Amino acid sequence: MLAAIGIFALLGYLIGSVNFAVLVAKKHGVDILKEGSGNPGATNVKRVLGKGPGNLVFALDALKGFVGAGLPHLLLRVDASASAGGSDIHFVVCVAGFVGTLLGHCFSCFLKFKGGKGVASTIGGLLVLLPIPILIGAAIWGLVFLASRYVSLASIALGVSLPVSCFFLKHGQSQFWFAAAIAAFNVWTHRSNIGRLLAGTENRFVKKA
Repeated sequence: MLAAIGIFALLGYLIGSVNFAVLVAKKHGVDILKEGSGNPGATNVKRVLGKGPGNLVFALDALKGFVGAGLPHLLLRVDASASAGGSDIHFVVCVAGFVGTLLGHCFSCFLKFKGGKGVASTIGGLLVLLPIPILIGAAIWGLVFLASRYVSLASIALGVSLPVSCFFLKHGQSQFWFAAAIAAFNVWTHRSNIGRLLAGTENRFVKKA
Protein backbone atom coordinates (compact mmCIF):
# COMPACT_ATOMS: atom_id res chain seq x y z
CA MET A 1 0.00 0.00 0.00
CA LEU A 2 2.76 2.47 0.94
CA ALA A 3 4.56 1.76 -2.32
CA ALA A 4 1.37 2.36 -4.33
CA ILE A 5 0.69 5.61 -2.46
CA GLY A 6 4.22 6.85 -3.17
CA ILE A 7 4.16 5.86 -6.84
CA PHE A 8 0.80 7.44 -7.64
CA ALA A 9 1.53 10.54 -5.57
CA LEU A 10 4.73 11.03 -7.60
CA LEU A 11 2.95 10.40 -10.91
CA GLY A 12 0.25 12.83 -9.86
CA TYR A 13 2.83 15.44 -8.95
CA LEU A 14 4.51 15.19 -12.36
CA ILE A 15 1.15 15.42 -14.12
CA GLY A 16 0.11 18.39 -12.02
CA SER A 17 3.41 20.17 -12.62
CA VAL A 18 2.58 20.57 -16.32
CA ASN A 19 1.18 24.11 -16.32
CA PHE A 20 -1.31 24.62 -19.14
CA ALA A 21 -1.75 28.32 -18.38
CA VAL A 22 1.90 28.92 -19.27
CA LEU A 23 1.71 26.69 -22.36
CA VAL A 24 -1.54 28.15 -23.74
CA ALA A 25 -0.41 31.73 -23.10
CA LYS A 26 2.93 31.01 -24.77
CA LYS A 27 1.04 29.87 -27.88
CA HIS A 28 -0.46 33.37 -27.96
CA GLY A 29 2.94 35.00 -27.50
CA VAL A 30 2.33 35.92 -23.87
CA ASP A 31 4.32 35.17 -20.72
CA ILE A 32 1.44 34.75 -18.27
CA LEU A 33 3.86 34.97 -15.34
CA LYS A 34 4.47 38.61 -16.27
CA GLU A 35 0.92 39.63 -17.19
CA GLY A 36 -2.18 40.39 -15.13
CA SER A 37 -1.83 39.06 -11.60
CA GLY A 38 1.14 36.92 -12.65
CA ASN A 39 -0.69 33.79 -11.49
CA PRO A 40 -0.33 30.85 -13.92
CA GLY A 41 -3.97 29.81 -13.73
CA ALA A 42 -7.16 29.84 -15.77
CA THR A 43 -8.54 33.03 -14.21
CA ASN A 44 -5.48 35.09 -15.10
CA VAL A 45 -5.37 33.65 -18.62
CA LYS A 46 -9.04 34.58 -19.06
CA ARG A 47 -8.33 38.08 -17.77
CA VAL A 48 -5.36 38.58 -20.11
CA LEU A 49 -6.31 36.60 -23.23
CA GLY A 50 -10.09 36.26 -23.04
CA LYS A 51 -12.72 33.59 -22.48
CA GLY A 52 -11.54 31.10 -25.10
CA PRO A 53 -7.99 30.55 -23.82
CA GLY A 54 -9.15 30.90 -20.20
CA ASN A 55 -11.84 28.25 -20.55
CA LEU A 56 -9.40 25.97 -22.36
CA VAL A 57 -6.92 26.21 -19.48
CA PHE A 58 -9.70 25.56 -16.96
CA ALA A 59 -10.76 22.41 -18.85
CA LEU A 60 -7.17 21.14 -19.17
CA ASP A 61 -6.48 21.80 -15.47
CA ALA A 62 -9.66 19.92 -14.55
CA LEU A 63 -8.47 17.06 -16.76
CA LYS A 64 -5.20 16.97 -14.79
CA GLY A 65 -7.09 16.43 -11.56
CA PHE A 66 -9.29 13.80 -13.20
CA VAL A 67 -6.29 11.88 -14.55
CA GLY A 68 -4.26 12.18 -11.34
CA ALA A 69 -7.07 10.74 -9.22
CA GLY A 70 -8.18 8.30 -11.92
CA LEU A 71 -4.86 6.60 -12.65
CA PRO A 72 -5.03 4.29 -9.61
CA HIS A 73 -8.66 3.54 -10.47
CA LEU A 74 -7.65 2.62 -14.02
CA LEU A 75 -4.33 0.85 -13.44
CA LEU A 76 -5.25 -0.96 -10.24
CA ARG A 77 -8.92 -1.39 -11.11
CA VAL A 78 -9.95 0.10 -7.80
CA ASP A 79 -13.33 1.50 -6.88
CA ALA A 80 -12.52 5.10 -5.91
CA SER A 81 -16.14 5.84 -5.02
CA ALA A 82 -16.78 2.66 -3.04
CA SER A 83 -19.63 2.93 -0.59
CA ALA A 84 -19.67 1.61 2.98
CA GLY A 85 -17.96 -1.76 3.10
CA GLY A 86 -15.79 -0.99 0.08
CA SER A 87 -12.01 -0.80 0.02
CA ASP A 88 -10.80 2.19 2.01
CA ILE A 89 -7.24 1.32 1.04
CA HIS A 90 -8.01 1.71 -2.65
CA PHE A 91 -9.69 5.04 -2.01
CA VAL A 92 -6.63 6.27 -0.10
CA VAL A 93 -4.38 5.37 -3.06
CA CYS A 94 -6.64 7.38 -5.38
CA VAL A 95 -6.53 10.29 -2.93
CA ALA A 96 -2.73 10.10 -2.97
CA GLY A 97 -2.74 10.55 -6.75
CA PHE A 98 -5.17 13.44 -6.40
CA VAL A 99 -3.14 15.20 -3.67
CA GLY A 100 0.05 14.71 -5.67
CA THR A 101 -1.59 16.36 -8.68
CA LEU A 102 -2.72 19.35 -6.61
CA LEU A 103 0.76 19.77 -5.13
CA GLY A 104 2.25 19.64 -8.61
CA HIS A 105 -0.22 22.21 -9.91
CA CYS A 106 0.34 24.61 -7.01
CA PHE A 107 4.11 24.00 -6.67
CA SER A 108 5.31 22.99 -10.12
CA CYS A 109 8.85 21.66 -10.38
CA PHE A 110 8.95 23.23 -13.86
CA LEU A 111 8.12 26.73 -12.56
CA LYS A 112 10.51 26.93 -9.61
CA PHE A 113 7.75 25.55 -7.37
CA LYS A 114 5.21 28.20 -8.30
CA GLY A 115 1.77 27.47 -9.72
CA GLY A 116 -1.96 28.08 -9.80
CA LYS A 117 -4.53 27.78 -7.04
CA GLY A 118 -5.83 24.35 -8.06
CA VAL A 119 -9.57 25.04 -8.22
CA ALA A 120 -10.12 23.38 -11.61
CA SER A 121 -7.85 20.45 -10.75
CA THR A 122 -9.79 19.92 -7.51
CA ILE A 123 -13.07 19.75 -9.40
CA GLY A 124 -11.62 17.26 -11.89
CA GLY A 125 -10.26 15.03 -9.13
CA LEU A 126 -13.51 15.05 -7.19
CA LEU A 127 -15.38 13.86 -10.28
CA VAL A 128 -13.41 10.62 -9.79
CA LEU A 129 -13.30 10.46 -6.00
CA LEU A 130 -16.73 11.85 -5.07
CA PRO A 131 -18.70 12.04 -8.33
CA ILE A 132 -22.24 12.31 -6.94
CA PRO A 133 -21.38 14.68 -4.06
CA ILE A 134 -19.48 17.06 -6.37
CA LEU A 135 -22.39 17.10 -8.85
CA ILE A 136 -24.79 17.86 -6.00
CA GLY A 137 -22.35 20.52 -4.82
CA ALA A 138 -22.21 22.07 -8.29
CA ALA A 139 -26.01 22.33 -8.33
CA ILE A 140 -25.94 23.94 -4.87
CA TRP A 141 -23.26 26.37 -6.05
CA GLY A 142 -25.48 27.45 -8.94
CA LEU A 143 -28.56 27.91 -6.75
CA VAL A 144 -26.73 29.87 -4.05
CA PHE A 145 -24.99 32.06 -6.60
CA LEU A 146 -28.20 32.85 -8.47
CA ALA A 147 -29.95 33.68 -5.20
CA SER A 148 -27.16 35.76 -3.64
CA ARG A 149 -24.79 36.75 -6.49
CA TYR A 150 -21.88 36.01 -4.14
CA VAL A 151 -19.27 33.68 -5.66
CA SER A 152 -17.60 33.19 -2.28
CA LEU A 153 -20.83 32.18 -0.53
CA ALA A 154 -21.65 29.74 -3.33
CA SER A 155 -18.15 28.22 -3.08
CA ILE A 156 -18.45 27.81 0.69
CA ALA A 157 -21.86 26.17 0.28
CA LEU A 158 -20.40 23.75 -2.27
CA GLY A 159 -17.56 22.74 0.06
CA VAL A 160 -19.79 22.25 3.10
CA SER A 161 -22.24 20.19 1.06
CA LEU A 162 -19.63 17.51 0.28
CA PRO A 163 -19.46 15.73 3.67
CA VAL A 164 -23.22 16.21 4.13
CA SER A 165 -23.85 14.45 0.81
CA CYS A 166 -21.40 11.67 1.71
CA PHE A 167 -23.23 11.14 5.00
CA PHE A 168 -26.71 10.88 3.50
CA LEU A 169 -25.48 8.82 0.54
CA LYS A 170 -23.88 6.41 3.06
CA HIS A 171 -20.37 6.59 1.63
CA GLY A 172 -17.54 4.97 3.60
CA GLN A 173 -15.68 6.66 6.42
CA SER A 174 -12.67 7.45 4.23
CA GLN A 175 -14.88 9.29 1.74
CA PHE A 176 -16.70 11.17 4.50
CA TRP A 177 -13.56 12.36 6.31
CA PHE A 178 -11.86 13.23 3.03
CA ALA A 179 -14.89 15.37 2.11
CA ALA A 180 -14.89 16.90 5.59
CA ALA A 181 -11.22 17.84 5.22
CA ILE A 182 -11.96 19.51 1.88
CA ALA A 183 -14.88 21.39 3.44
CA ALA A 184 -12.72 22.58 6.35
CA PHE A 185 -9.95 23.70 4.01
CA ASN A 186 -12.52 25.45 1.81
CA VAL A 187 -13.90 27.40 4.77
CA TRP A 188 -10.37 28.29 5.92
CA THR A 189 -9.35 29.65 2.52
CA HIS A 190 -12.52 31.76 2.44
CA ARG A 191 -12.09 33.12 5.97
CA SER A 192 -11.56 36.68 4.74
CA ASN A 193 -14.63 36.39 2.52
CA ILE A 194 -16.67 35.17 5.49
CA GLY A 195 -15.61 38.24 7.43
CA ARG A 196 -16.69 40.52 4.59
CA LEU A 197 -19.98 38.64 4.20
CA LEU A 198 -20.75 39.12 7.88
CA ALA A 199 -19.81 42.80 7.62
CA GLY A 200 -21.84 43.27 4.44
CA THR A 201 -18.81 44.43 2.44
CA GLU A 202 -18.23 41.37 0.21
CA ASN A 203 -18.18 42.09 -3.53
CA ARG A 204 -21.31 40.87 -5.29
CA PHE A 205 -21.37 39.82 -8.94
CA VAL A 206 -23.64 42.23 -10.81
CA LYS A 207 -24.69 41.78 -14.41
CA LYS A 208 -23.60 44.59 -16.71
CA ALA A 209 -26.37 46.42 -18.46
